[in-house]
Amino acid sequence: MQDASILVLEDELAIAEMIEIILRKEGILNITLCGTVQEAKKKIETKVFDFYLLDIMLPDGSGLDMANMIREQSDAPIFFLTAKGSDADKLRGFMNGADDYITKPFNPLELVARVKVQLARYIKKKGVPESNLFTCSRFTFDIDAAEIIVNDTKEIISGRLFHLLKYLCENVGQVLSKEQIYERVWGDCLFDDNTVMVHIRKLREKIEKNPGKPTCIITVRGIGYKLVGDVQS
Repeated sequence: MQDASILVLEDELAIAEMIEIILRKEGILNITLCGTVQEAKKKIETKVFDFYLLDIMLPDGSGLDMANMIREQSDAPIFFLTAKGSDADKLRGFMNGADDYITKPFNPLELVARVKVQLARYIKKKGVPESNLFTCSRFTFDIDAAEIIVNDTKEIISGRLFHLLKYLCENVGQVLSKEQIYERVWGDCLFDDNTVMVHIRKLREKIEKNPGKPTCIITVRGIGYKLVGDVQS
């Protein structure tokens, strides 16, 4: 987050400098301050920022128009920080691409907390490429090769087991009902409890050390199943 770049468009210098100070205290050092729409336009023409904090009422235009321009080239978080606090103003802000809307006067600590949360999510999303490899403490699942590697032994899986394991990996740590699993993996709303149970058992036989006492695919009694363990994608 230290290397993240933030553009602050705020015509009140005291507020802009205060925002810069509190962000720097949180380790966010790459901050560009702009006091006018024209100044901000020149900046975004040559640089794509990781975060945009915009006032709406500016001496030479509107932050709403600025947000539309940013959205044409970036999906980075956009916050509006403005004195316009009616419900209609907030709705207009969100319709123009805002991720959050904060009204003046504001709590500086709340502002920086919101910025850090959204910025961290964006940096994580931007920095992690799409991966087709899931790694767990018990196994590695190579989606492209449709194979599981358990204790250095490769096993090919196909059909429903492939889609079942992929769905579990995509939702690691989450309890999935049998109905959810059946609808997603089999693509049918006509739920079949036994079908799910049979395929979970077959999958456990491939990845569990002791299928009778599973440690990866856990049964949540009365609900369904969840994949546990240190799974990375």
